[in-house]
Amino acid sequence: MTTIPRGLISPSDRSDPITRWSIRLTQFVLMLCVAAAGLVPIWWLFKGAVSDTQDLIGHPLKAWPAAFRWSNLSHAWNELEVGHYLLNSVVYAAGSCATQVFVATTAGFALSVLRPRFGKLVYGAILATLFIPGTVSLVALYLTVIHLPGLGVSIANTPLAIWLPAGAHAFNILVAKQFFDALPHELFDAAQVDGAGPIRIFWSLVLPMSRPMLAVVALLSLMAEWKNFLWPLVAMTDPTKQPLSVALPRLATYSDQAMLIAGMLISTLPPLLAFIIFQRQVVRGIGFSGLKG
Repeated sequence: MTTIPRGLISPSDRSDPITRWSIRLTQFVLMLCVAAAGLVPIWWLFKGAVSDTQDLIGHPLKAWPAAFRWSNLSHAWNELEVGHYLLNSVVYAAGSCATQVFVATTAGFALSVLRPRFGKLVYGAILATLFIPGTVSLVALYLTVIHLPGLGVSIANTPLAIWLPAGAHAFNILVAKQFFDALPHELFDAAQVDGAGPIRIFWSLVLPMSRPMLAVVALLSLMAEWKNFLWPLVAMTDPTKQPLSVALPRLATYSDQAMLIAGMLISTLPPLLAFIIFQRQVVRGIGFSGLKG
C-alpha cells in the first residue's frame, strides 16, 4: 500500500531548484524573525543594565550603550539589596517546586496506580479547579493563611505561606497522572506479587521511570513561582521577606532607572539558565506526558 505524501508542497515541486531555494529562504527568514523576537528583548535588557541613566532616557532605542557601566550590576546588588530579594525568591521557588513535585507525584500515583474507590470523583474535582481563576479564591486563601483551620495560627510572612498553597496545582497532577497511565502496569502487578507495597512500588519503580515528567513539573513550578507576583504581594507584607518579583516594582518608585534594569537583568538570569540547562529533559517530558500537539 503506497502512502500519499501530505504537505503544502508536493515532492515534484520540491525537486524544482527555484522552489527549493524559496523554501530555504522562507525558513531562514522565519527562523531569523523568531530569534530576533526572543533575543532583542534580552539584548535591550542587557543594554539598559550597563548604560548610563541619562543615555538610557535620552536615547532609549539605541542598539549600543554609549559607555558600558558594569558597576550598575554591583550597585543594584548592594544598594537595592537585589541579592537579598534574590535569595528570598530562590527559597520560595525551591520550596514551592519541592511541594508541587511531591503533591503531583503522590496524587498522580494514587489516582493512576492505586485507583481508590472514589478516585474518579476526586480527579474530577481536582480538574474542576482549573476553571476557577486564582483571583476568585485569593481572599479565602488569605483568610486561611492568617488563621489556619484547627491550629489558629498565622503563617503569613513565612515561607509556608508560599509553599503550601503552591501544592494545590491541578495541572501538575494532570501531567503526573497522564504520565503514570502510560507506564506498564504489569510491572506493578508483578511487584505486588513479589510482596512490594505501595510505597516500595512508588519509590523503586515509579519514580525512576518518571524522571522526564519530574523535570517538566519541577521546571514549570520553578518558572511559575519565580514570576509569581500577586500572591506573594498579599502574603508577604513585610518588605524584607518579599521575593524579587514583588520588590522590584516597589524599588522602581525611588531607585535609579539603570540600576533598576540591572536588577531586572539579575532576576532574569536564574530561570533562563535553568531552562538552558534542562531544556532536553523538558522536551522529553512534554512528549512523554501526552501534552504535545
